[in-house]
Amino acid sequence: MKYRTIPRTDLSVSEVGFGVWTVSSPWWGITDEGIGIDLLQKAFDLGINFFDTADNYGNGKGETILATALKDKRDQIVIATKFGYDFYNHERKGQQELPQDFRPQYIRFSVEESLKRLQTDRIDLYQLHNPRIDDIRKNDIFETLEDLKSEGKIRYYGVALGPAIQERQIDEGIAAIRERNVHSVFIIYNLFERLLGEGIFPMARENSTGMLVRVPHASGLLDGTVTRETTFSSNDHRYFRVKDPEAKRKWQEEGLDKVDTLKFLLEVGRTIGQAAIQFILMESSVSAVFPNIYSEALLKEFASASDVPSIHESEWEQLQKLFQRDFDVATAEV
Repeated sequence: MKYRTIPRTDLSVSEVGFGVWTVSSPWWGITDEGIGIDLLQKAFDLGINFFDTADNYGNGKGETILATALKDKRDQIVIATKFGYDFYNHERKGQQELPQDFRPQYIRFSVEESLKRLQTDRIDLYQLHNPRIDDIRKNDIFETLEDLKSEGKIRYYGVALGPAIQERQIDEGIAAIRERNVHSVFIIYNLFERLLGEGIFPMARENSTGMLVRVPHASGLLDGTVTRETTFSSNDHRYFRVKDPEAKRKWQEEGLDKVDTLKFLLEVGRTIGQAAIQFILMESSVSAVFPNIYSEALLKEFASASDVPSIHESEWEQLQKLFQRDFDVATAEV
């Protein structure tokens, strides 16, 4: 495992992090808490020290399970969590987005509850969970975060943009960097979905902001877990990605056609899942990548992605040609 320091912080984080969402929500097939705890502990043993969660994952479970698994390793891990969704007063239905609350009093309430669940006295990276541009421009939010820093309850803060990719998130990311000087911006970015990275990376590099990346495997297309025969049940997160069955099948088929064009990346002994992570790690502003980990096999494969050969110049040039031609495949609307 290799490590990078999030710019303007003293947080040294593993290039491959662990998104606790997969072990705190039923959408990933893990319903046994013991399995989730085991995966978190094995991740630490493999060198992963950066764990990202949120207060609303599993209505608090995303924080409690992390504490249960690794509370005795607190000084050896970096904890990122998120706030902003009011799951205390509203019930979530399916993947429907909850109401948000970024008022100072709610932020203070949220951080205290997260500290209790995490069984810690400080949060290393506290992130606004899917804020809109109007939220990023509210002074009282960031004044509250600065106060929490001064009080030692949080160490640094950032924004996690979402929930799904939307072009407006480029403006949100740039505003968070330029106007709020955040330490990190968390986005969806991968070989097939480069919109947000191409829009935000230049500003991040210019301002020494750490970029965090999720969905590096395009919801399973780039890690081998989605095949042409795969069907998605209603409790699978990918079931909601494209609602229309025909559009979903088109996304799947065309995505796998694109994967077929990337086989040259495997010739040096990488898996496609490792190559997808290495592609993202080529970006200098990226501090860590958070693949979806929901089995021990995927954990071992992704954790070792930090150690496989980096993408070399000739491979990079071939990728650029594929990007320009959109992989020679018609793109599904998703």
